[in-house]
Amino acid sequence: MRIATWNVNSIKAHFEQVTSWVKDEKPDVLCLQELKCEDHNFPTAAFEELGYTCAVHGQKTYNGVALLARGKIEDVQRGLPGDASDEQARFISGTVFGASRPVTVAALYLPNGNPAPGPKYDYKLGWMERLVAHAQQLLKSEDAFVLAGDYNVIPAAVDAKHPQNWLSDALFLPQTRAAYQTLVNLGLTESFRALHPQEQGAYSFWDYQAGAWPKNNGIRIDHLLLSPQAADMLMAAEIHRDARGHEKPSDHVPVMIELQ
Repeated sequence: MRIATWNVNSIKAHFEQVTSWVKDEKPDVLCLQELKCEDHNFPTAAFEELGYTCAVHGQKTYNGVALLARGKIEDVQRGLPGDASDEQARFISGTVFGASRPVTVAALYLPNGNPAPGPKYDYKLGWMERLVAHAQQLLKSEDAFVLAGDYNVIPAAVDAKHPQNWLSDALFLPQTRAAYQTLVNLGLTESFRALHPQEQGAYSFWDYQAGAWPKNNGIRIDHLLLSPQAADMLMAAEIHRDARGHEKPSDHVPVMIELQ
């Protein structure tokens, strides 16, 4: 089972890039973030023609996440538990089915949090606390699950070309990295670093400004965290950096793992 995550930075603006990549790579499951559209404006029919079932949690202009699978999706959950008042479309999960066992997959778009300190950063940290609580509940089931998406977290200095430029940014503040580590320390495996522990220059986001892409001035903020049962099946993890060289690209690229 090949599971990919991709912040598409508007499915309307980058529809051709996304569908072209999907046709070439044919992931079994695709987690999309930052759709920037409501459910009825998501190109469901186009993805169905490519063989995918779609579960969408959209929002006008901002946010929005989707879970696509080659096969059925059951037990769809829209919205991260823990705050009924949270109206931002940042989380969707469902059960997908491989050849031998089901896997719960979540597509998440963690808040950016800037400027920090401030209300947006408080919301980011609160959202991360809720994600930790949700992961704790999932772990009790001892089922295989994957939390995939744009975490808006730079885990370590090696995950940025110029880490000193991010010291006061919400993506790299010590409190942010500590919250992320709390999540990992529950017993989750960060798939890319599990297989590429020493690799440098491996990024998933490059800003549109200041020639960031040609200079490889990037950061790695798109992650797939695996439960122990999913980690036992991990065979490969790859950042599809070439997608950033598209004529009209998203500022993120897909990250894909393969489970046996």
